[in-house]
Amino acid sequence: MDIQWRKSSKSTDGAGNNCLEVAEHGGEILMRESDNPGVVIHTTPAKLRAFLGGVKEGEFDDLT
Repeated sequence: MDIQWRKSSKSTDGAGNNCLEVAEHGGEILMRESDNPGVVIHTTPAKLRAFLGGVKEGEFDDLT
């Protein structure tokens, strides 16, 4: 399985492993944390779009 992981260009804190990486494989979206790459979350493009839409609309702003 050849997965091409990508991370944001904004993940430049110097630690090198303080970011979330994403990939597309077999119609799914995969996510993992750089400091724990063995744990991979699988989701669908539609579910990720819905989640990101909620983030952009502020639905999760009070989760601090």
